[in-house]
Amino acid sequence: MSFRLRYSVAALLAAGVLVGCSPSGEGQGRVGFASSDITGANYGKDFRLKDHTGAVRSLADYRGKVVTLFFGYTQCPDICPTNLLGMAEVMRQLGAYAEQVQVLFITVDPERDTQSLLAEYVPVFDPRFVGLRGDEAATEAVAREFKVFYQKQGGTRGGTYTVDHSTGTYVFDPQGRLRLYVKHGERPEQIAADIRQLLAGK
Repeated sequence: MSFRLRYSVAALLAAGVLVGCSPSGEGQGRVGFASSDITGANYGKDFRLKDHTGAVRSLADYRGKVVTLFFGYTQCPDICPTNLLGMAEVMRQLGAYAEQVQVLFITVDPERDTQSLLAEYVPVFDPRFVGLRGDEAATEAVAREFKVFYQKQGGTRGGTYTVDHSTGTYVFDPQGRLRLYVKHGERPEQIAADIRQLLAGK
């Protein structure tokens, strides 16, 4: 991991102590979800990608857990690390229930995000988080399946480009059904409350 990347993650982790100051039980017992309910969506059915250990993964591997799925890249300056920090806070608020949740991060920059880089980057936020990648064709296919936009910006010479990309998070219930779409910036306590409802069979 580069010095710049390591420094950025460390700075955001340090700032993370300010995240989620509300009590961990806030939102329990609410009717409905804070996030957008997309139950019955005809997209986002599955993926087949390698995780940051090299194992091939699909949604079926996480059956029985609530799965959250976010598309990003390791050199993203703000949105991606902010999302992962937020999900780390969600896991903290869930306590023992966090063992029934799997957070997945799919890179939209397989050219630079190697397996080894994902293995360094993603678990920094929480050792239970999993990074996923495919080649360019597989990345394009999974992005189409989940209606995710991504596009390189700036000069690609020397690998200094950035990537514009969709910023929402998809959430699957323990039966593997796509249920929620979480907008970027949603408060961790609200995401945790929604996950509790899914774990309760709502």
